[in-house]
Amino acid sequence: MGLQQVERRLERLVEGVFSKAFRGGLQPVELGRRLTREMEAGRTVSVRGTVAPNYAVITISEIDAERFETFADALVHELEDAMREHARDRGYRFIGPVKVQLYQDPDFKKSEYTLVVEVRQGPGGLPAAALVNKDGSRIAIGEDPVTIGRSPESDIVLTDSTVSRRHAQIVRDGDAWFIRDLGSSNGTKVNGAGIVDQALADGDEVRVGSVTLRFEIS
Repeated sequence: MGLQQVERRLERLVEGVFSKAFRGGLQPVELGRRLTREMEAGRTVSVRGTVAPNYAVITISEIDAERFETFADALVHELEDAMREHARDRGYRFIGPVKVQLYQDPDFKKSEYTLVVEVRQGPGGLPAAALVNKDGSRIAIGEDPVTIGRSPESDIVLTDSTVSRRHAQIVRDGDAWFIRDLGSSNGTKVNGAGIVDQALADGDEVRVGSVTLRFEIS
């Protein structure tokens, strides 16, 4: 999924029944493009590479907030994806979780908005990680080991019959993540290759039984 795909999804948010209401007003894709420009302006270079802003606050008018109301959560999700995709395309890194917050100001006129980005450090100055489902939903991975399996006691429960009760585990070691197969019946694969214990990289495809997830660092 590239940045252009995120832009197309932002455009589709206002298609169909919303198209007339959004003519001449603030467009979600405009926010996405502005967001990536501000990321460029706010990036810094460190000994470990280019660090990009991971936190954004967008303030819009009450009129635009009312127009966005029916899909505000989806808009925030797409804007966060735009930040991740831009950083991935440019080879930038984050030092904390990606977060977009949307506010409204009663003094703003229609189409008026402000957008501020900053670098916010996560615990230990490390980014967050997540497993992404095909529908785009994200399962956050924290500091503690995360068990994947069919058992209700698993941290990530997958009800697919090809998934073992305790199938695999993801552990964090410093600024690296590893996935381990827990002796599952149908195996665990990373980018199509069977694994026992392997480091994960941003964008890796993880297959647990017949369930495919994408590993992302953000």
